[in-house]
Amino acid sequence: MRYIDLSHTIENGLTTYKGLPAPIICDWMTFEKSHDTYADGTEFSMQWLCMHSNTGTYIDTPRHRYRDGHDLTGLELSRVSSIPGLCVRMPKRDDRVADIDLFDGLKVKGHAVLIRTGWSQHFGTDQYFEDHPYLSVAAAEYLADKGALLVGIDSLNIDNTETGERPVHSLLLGQGIPIVEHLTNLDALPNIGFRFSAVPPRIKDVGTFPVRAHAIME
Repeated sequence: MRYIDLSHTIENGLTTYKGLPAPIICDWMTFEKSHDTYADGTEFSMQWLCMHSNTGTYIDTPRHRYRDGHDLTGLELSRVSSIPGLCVRMPKRDDRVADIDLFDGLKVKGHAVLIRTGWSQHFGTDQYFEDHPYLSVAAAEYLADKGALLVGIDSLNIDNTETGERPVHSLLLGQGIPIVEHLTNLDALPNIGFRFSAVPPRIKDVGTFPVRAHAIME
């Protein structure tokens, strides 16, 4: 089997989304300091992390949008672990919208539908935050109606962020369909013939969290 990493690296000071605090990652115990605790020849290091839940490549569950939606503990592994994947490529054009025509005739039922926009090439730059591609409401409705298990995108947000509305989040999460944002390396995937995983820790009362998104080539 061949594994393909689809996640951005999280490091100290990373800016994933403007306005959100960057992660703070530092040593809690260094190898040198551990010598005070452990026997000669035995050493460890441990780190302290202070991190917003929307950092790097992350997954949204219904609790992210809805007060009564399930949190990370209610996320079924059958929706996020080793599920059939479908990579849909946006054509190179001026239109920023991934619309319903991209999915016409595709079998999305029971699949993780990953939308390759190419925008991840700008991650870590100011351009990443401006005029990013997003999914149309009509396309989101189509994916929900056709039985997609999960929807992901390699862009800043699956919604248009020019207003405070988030109709795609509202629709998909309202249907119990998790969303993975800030994917990367989707160019390495075929259109079909892979399995996708994006599993977060099981944390109570948290609706979104970083994942190590990856694909396994079948």
